[in-house]
Amino acid sequence: MKKLFFYVLFSLLLLQANGQTKQIPVYLDDSKPMELRIEDALSRMTLEEKIAMIHAQSKFSTPGVPRLGIPEIWMSDGPHGVRMEIDWDTWNHAGWTNDSCTAFPALTCLAATFNPELSLKYGNALGEEARFRKKEMILGPGVNIYRTPMNGRNFEYMGEDPYLASKMVVPFVKGVQQNGVAATMKHFALNNQELWRGHIDVEVSDRALYEIYLPAFKAGVEEGKVWAIMGSYNKYRGQYCSHHERLINQILKGEWKYDGVVVTDWGSAHDTREAALYGLDIEMGTWTNGLTWGQSFAYDNYYLAKPYLKMLEKGELPMSTLDDKVRRVLRLNLRTNMDRNRPYGSFTTPEHAAVSREVAEQGIVLMKNTNNFFPIAKDRYKKIVVIGENATRSLTVGGGSSELKVKKEVSPLEGLKIKYGADKVFYTMGYGSGPSVYDHFIPSPYNADSLKREALALIKDADVVLFFGGLNKNYQQDCEGGDRTSYDLPFGQNELIEDLLKVNKNMGIVIVSGNAVAMPWLDKVPALMQSWYLGSEAGNATANVIAGDINPSGKLPFSIPKKLEDNGAISFGTISYPGDSIKQIYKEDILVGYRWHDTKKIPALFPFGYGLSYTTFEYGKASTDKKEYSKNDEIKISLTLTNKGNVDGAESVQIYASQQKPSMERPAKELKAFKKVFLKAGETKNVELSIPVKDLAFFNDKAHEWVVESDKFTLHCAASSADVKSSVTINVK
Repeated sequence: MKKLFFYVLFSLLLLQANGQTKQIPVYLDDSKPMELRIEDALSRMTLEEKIAMIHAQSKFSTPGVPRLGIPEIWMSDGPHGVRMEIDWDTWNHAGWTNDSCTAFPALTCLAATFNPELSLKYGNALGEEARFRKKEMILGPGVNIYRTPMNGRNFEYMGEDPYLASKMVVPFVKGVQQNGVAATMKHFALNNQELWRGHIDVEVSDRALYEIYLPAFKAGVEEGKVWAIMGSYNKYRGQYCSHHERLINQILKGEWKYDGVVVTDWGSAHDTREAALYGLDIEMGTWTNGLTWGQSFAYDNYYLAKPYLKMLEKGELPMSTLDDKVRRVLRLNLRTNMDRNRPYGSFTTPEHAAVSREVAEQGIVLMKNTNNFFPIAKDRYKKIVVIGENATRSLTVGGGSSELKVKKEVSPLEGLKIKYGADKVFYTMGYGSGPSVYDHFIPSPYNADSLKREALALIKDADVVLFFGGLNKNYQQDCEGGDRTSYDLPFGQNELIEDLLKVNKNMGIVIVSGNAVAMPWLDKVPALMQSWYLGSEAGNATANVIAGDINPSGKLPFSIPKKLEDNGAISFGTISYPGDSIKQIYKEDILVGYRWHDTKKIPALFPFGYGLSYTTFEYGKASTDKKEYSKNDEIKISLTLTNKGNVDGAESVQIYASQQKPSMERPAKELKAFKKVFLKAGETKNVELSIPVKDLAFFNDKAHEWVVESDKFTLHCAASSADVKSSVTINVK
């Protein structure tokens, strides 16, 4: 606020010195309507000042207009926390001592909670931290669809289902922005792999575009009122997505009436004319890969800098598109750093740690639990042996631009020792990997045989073994800039698990990842949990779930195929994924994730929406308020849900819809509603969900419109996409 006060004071002094006025200018008068203030500021700006506003002045800022008291815009990476400060013009860490943040769980974990209310708390806590750090934009959330398990950046996204992603992103955006910080939805659009992301040309049907890949962005715009959207690196129909006539001008700013800014991903601008004409508003990071290298002090030579200025001066490009860009940037200013009523924020508070822990606890998915292996009571065993690098490895570093410097990170091993006592918990690595870097693989410095021998020796007399494996944030694991090269667990984990089971069969496995992995050992292990990159409170959350202090309630936000070829995109061969290095075709079309598994009758190893509990839930038969509906109606579905066990728990009730005789191919079923229901032991609740009839539509790409046909629809009440409890059929006219 002090910064803004001095901007305003300086502006007024300048204006008085020039003899223009002694009254506050309209653009600085927050009692005036925003659009009037924007037009007033725009009218006072020189051409050079307008150009300066729409491109970077440093790695993470734009200059504003100092002469008019319009502040700089400062941005930070961080879908899962506010990234450490970066040097003005290099990718080096700035070395500050006051930029250690709270790390929140990765967005795959948030999606697995199936809890929009928790998403609001997450967004708000992140927004408070960004505001305290004086950021105008936080570069997240990511809502690209989980198309294959190979995408290195899936951990930053919200799963395979567009409805789930839509419902989770809207409260997240609102939570961030109520702090006067712009959420930046990314990456718009069709950025579904990291391999060749800088140039791969995606071909996808209009139907799949509108039904699968755009809904979460649309919800963020129309319902969340998001203030910023980041373009993607890749091409679509031969044109780069960060300045794209169809995606940005026609759909985003045309059909959806988006009034915020479009910012490049770092280095995703490629042409002055296209950037000028096709919707790009702020150009950042040109001539850099956004991770490790960049051209020094090249800002004045950006596509939207001097080259744009020269073309405007020659009359080769219209002034109207420049003014539209500047209006949008000014609107961002007025919503953020020129809003004198925005809160101050807060940083690394106990409240933020509590939010981080709650998301982690609600996101962990119990996958298998033979003979009630979990929970492990505190007095049940005398010797608990923990094996696996992911029990101790910091998983907030690495991974690309989502790296964080945390104030505190509790590892799973530390959490277990706190929970059970250091005298009961024993540890050895078992396997090891190299350090986390973004752009190349570094071999493990450990001797694999020695690590394995130590593990086998330690578990011989163990009462119980807990194996913490999975992926990590290394290159070609869960990491920006490269895709995975294998569906198997890396670093020899599958072989290690098999060897461990020969010595001690009482072993539970905890997979830490943002992606599905092959599980050839699944039938041999009694218990399995899917964990995620859980942030600062990873160890406390994990120990709480393992010990039974928290009843697991997470549900998978993506399907886990039995083998990689069972994935829809991959089943069509390399032209579908990863492409031929120049082009790729989304041959599975609308059948992404469970839509593919269900429609093609290829069972997943674990289906979308799946997750067990330490209690059991009994579903009553679902019913609707009537049997016939018209297009403007809302379908109300009700059922009873009973907790039949002895512990409190939560269950995410899911409603899927099927159409009986569609005129175009439709998936076997599609998620249309869900609700997370919390029940005390023995408690029964009436659960009510609603589906607007318009949400039963498919996109007719020939007519370019959403269509609800007169037909019979079946609504399936389910515990996962493969576990339907009851169904009810309705007529739509």
